[in-house]
Amino acid sequence: MSKSQNHKSTNLVPIGVTIGLGVFALVLALAGYGFRLLAGHEMEVVIRHASVVVSFFMIVIPALFVGGAKLLNRFHGTNIQTRNAITLGYLTSVVAILTIMGRYS
Repeated sequence: MSKSQNHKSTNLVPIGVTIGLGVFALVLALAGYGFRLLAGHEMEVVIRHASVVVSFFMIVIPALFVGGAKLLNRFHGTNIQTRNAITLGYLTSVVAILTIMGRYS
């Protein structure tokens, strides 16, 4: 057997799915801030809150999944691709945002 036959093929999530989930997570994370401005909240307060919330859902959650994938790859010998971990992070962000929106609506 040659090396190519021993190596399992890698399955990646299509890049369109990753980008779509990222854009959807960004839109959901920014959804309520226009209404807060229209309701009369101060711009500085809204921007400060948005910077924390949006960065958490767009950067921190996907980064945690990528870090977890890297750790699993190193210590357990798995083959989790970075793009798949990012996609799962964005999917988790979308579900979390929708859960929060549903709870407080």
